Amino acid sequence: MPDQPDHLTFPITVRHEYRLVFTRDVFAEHNPVLAEVLTPREPGESVRAMVFWDAGLAPVFPGFGEKVARWFAARGDRPQLAAAPVAVPGGEGVKHDFTELGKIWATINAAGLCRHSYVIAVGGGAVLDMVGFAAATAHRGIPLVRLPTTSLSQADGGVGVKNGVNYFGKKNWIGSFGVPHAIVNDLAFLHGLPPRDRRAGLIEAVKVALIRDAAFFEFIAARVDALAAFAPEPYEAVIRESARQHMEHIATGGDPFERGSARPLDFGHWAAHKLEQLSEFRVSHGEAVAVGMAIDLIYARRIGLLPEPVAERILGLIERLGFELFAPIKQIRGPSGRQDMLDGLKEFREHLGGRLTIPMVRAPGDRLDVHEMDGPVVKASFEELRTRYG
Repeated sequence: MPDQPDHLTFPITVRHEYRLVFTRDVFAEHNPVLAEVLTPREPGESVRAMVFWDAGLAPVFPGFGEKVARWFAARGDRPQLAAAPVAVPGGEGVKHDFTELGKIWATINAAGLCRHSYVIAVGGGAVLDMVGFAAATAHRGIPLVRLPTTSLSQADGGVGVKNGVNYFGKKNWIGSFGVPHAIVNDLAFLHGLPPRDRRAGLIEAVKVALIRDAAFFEFIAARVDALAAFAPEPYEAVIRESARQHMEHIATGGDPFERGSARPLDFGHWAAHKLEQLSEFRVSHGEAVAVGMAIDLIYARRIGLLPEPVAERILGLIERLGFELFAPIKQIRGPSGRQDMLDGLKEFREHLGGRLTIPMVRAPGDRLDVHEMDGPVVKASFEELRTRYG
């Protein structure tokens, strides 16, 4: 027998297909997109799937669950619906404990799904996060198909590779990384949203433009008033491009599962996550990101990274899109809320691990990372925000 070394190393390479399909009215009986996505894992297999959908869709799309069931019925058993579509509560509160998560696990178990089945999650970011985490942990991973229904999830979160639920009062403390089997962005969902939710995805588009693509920022700036009015053509174009930019960064940035310290897509998010938490999630993620970006833009201007005219132009664009840059902070209860916002820096580093790394911009499309932030300047930036917009 040859000598046996004490240390063994074998490389493991796993190929992922990262797919996003755009369509309209995905559950119209004539629409083949989802059937083309739900492919058998092995030749000759029948495909079984379960659909968990955001109950918040019901008022805008009456009979949604029945429509899903009819779509499957029209195809016989190719693919087969393993159980009736399941409505789950939407909104961030659904991620705060294991109540709904446990129900999803129980439903998956009762339906006998396996790793050759599919879980289909239809909804906003919170539903996609929770159902995605349930799928990732059932049988160590059932393939997931995401159908984001909000502008925020179609432009950003729903096209990512993260799932999670909240714990210890912290956003997404429990979660997993996993590339979805596919993402289907049904643009028809966007136009049924209330204005607050239609607006939310635009801030993630501005964010990704600022950190990656000056031309995309100028595209948004040239159409800012039409976007604020949700004019269909530019609005859909911006949501589509934001999704593409996020996917391209995740796929080609060299760190899809965030093992390093840099998080370019989290520009403005250290403060946003803390604001969401302190407001007990009354402030939406999009509203919080707008405030977080404003704090970081003012900070960058104060330390000389960002020229004042550029900072003012960006802040003005965010306002013209309809975002308030201080009002969401009034949702924080208690006298210590403003000071507690600064704890977001510590929690951001703790959650991500490694060296504190905060993305900043010097100009649209020109990003750099900073590894420390001056506490008094952060406080001054916060107070400037309160003075200017409060």
